[in-house]
Amino acid sequence: MFASSRPGAPREAKIIDMDAIDRKILALLQANGRMTFTELAAEVQLSVSRCQRRVRDLRADGVIRDYRGVIDAKKVGLGFEVIAFATLAHPDAIHDFDLAVEAVPEIVEAQRLFGEPDYFIRIVAADREAYQRLYDERLSKLPGLRSLNSTIVMKEVVAARGLPLDHGR
Repeated sequence: MFASSRPGAPREAKIIDMDAIDRKILALLQANGRMTFTELAAEVQLSVSRCQRRVRDLRADGVIRDYRGVIDAKKVGLGFEVIAFATLAHPDAIHDFDLAVEAVPEIVEAQRLFGEPDYFIRIVAADREAYQRLYDERLSKLPGLRSLNSTIVMKEVVAARGLPLDHGR
């Protein structure tokens, strides 16, 4: 419903011009972020120093934002997943709502949407009881919240995956 952005937030991301080698580097790193520069350089047929320079430039341009391990939520006791859709009561609550959502560690993803609902939120918890406590103690009290509709995830069909870097090419 409210699509305005925070003051100072970038309105549009600059698309970085990349060649086939940059795209291959990105595809390889998406598949294996622990790949060494030596392995990466061999795969893209560059010297190690040229490969490191390209990766450094991709990081500096913000194309590569981070490296992280993918954790199995069930194996660390967070196998209960909920998708929630939040609608705000008024547009002046956006900034406070964003900050409050960022402060809840169980919220592992949140997207502001055009139209209604205003937000897509992915939440993890140990079990139904833990989610109920989180809902009662924190989620239902988020600032400016008009409604929060929750759906329990039945099955992960497509896990988070790398971007399709060969789009339109």
